[in-house]
Amino acid sequence: MNSSPSPFNPSHGGVAVIIAAHNATKTIVRAVTSALLEPEVSEVVVIDDGSTDNTLNLASSVEDGRHRVKVIVQTDNRGPAATRNRAIRESWAPWISILDADDFFIPGRIKELLKYCNDADLIADNAWQVPEDDLGGERKILLKQTLTAPQSVSFREFVLSNITDPKRERGELGFIKPLMRRSFLNEHKIRYQEHMRLGEDYELYAHALACGAKLLLVPSPGYVSVVRKDSLSGKHTEDDLLNLRNCDLTLAKLPGLSGRERRALRKHYVSIDCRLQWRRLISAVKSVSPIDGLATFIKPLRVQFYLVDKLTRSVAFRAGRMIKWMVPHRKSG
Repeated sequence: MNSSPSPFNPSHGGVAVIIAAHNATKTIVRAVTSALLEPEVSEVVVIDDGSTDNTLNLASSVEDGRHRVKVIVQTDNRGPAATRNRAIRESWAPWISILDADDFFIPGRIKELLKYCNDADLIADNAWQVPEDDLGGERKILLKQTLTAPQSVSFREFVLSNITDPKRERGELGFIKPLMRRSFLNEHKIRYQEHMRLGEDYELYAHALACGAKLLLVPSPGYVSVVRKDSLSGKHTEDDLLNLRNCDLTLAKLPGLSGRERRALRKHYVSIDCRLQWRRLISAVKSVSPIDGLATFIKPLRVQFYLVDKLTRSVAFRAGRMIKWMVPHRKSG
């Protein structure tokens, strides 16, 4: 379903940009500055989430003369979900925009998204991905879908998009950073799940869609996601995967979902369980615990096939490395 933009409505009331920052000395000024360059931004709320570097001082130093920056300190690190929830409580603008402390906006992004403020509760664009050591270099688009016009996204489409499939182009909508209508989130009591440190965005967007939110995906990419080698998203634990998997069970209990929508949640649940059981199998091998290892296979067939495939690939890779090592040693002998 395509939608044409409504005429720009200056009564949208402005946007609150929320930045959760933890040890972001190298990037926080860039992030805050990019938000302040957007005239439609009414406030920038930075939460220093237990940083041990100079993030707080640098964030406090950025100002544009309109006193739009508010910096709040949390002495202990509580994670992005809890930090964003606090920033939502401490802000007031009718629209909420999440900006990771590593990332930044392309000028004009907020104005472009607000063209659709009468048509949706979540308004998202595509994002560019750039390596942190070459910001001016080649950019890769996050979502590979080709959009020529704004497109509505249903609950089922959103959930299924977050299942990684090597046979299709990447399109995980859980990574988008939409403008969010505050009144809708408040009406349905929707906030980030604070026990989650992986997939908290996925859960919140899915929850909103299950409650009837309208999600609109627009073509123009205006968000730049900076890819770091030491990104926290690549350091998730078994508990992180467990919480992400189990959030689908909670979402499935929301009223009004159809059978097809619950089946989509089940597919996402199993896809995350595949990753979780692989991590558990690795832990069992390292701890020499055959019982725990066998327990990972007492799962649906899809999980079993996934584990067998991963094991096969791992054995083949190690065998290949061993052969490469042995060949020159044989020649030298």
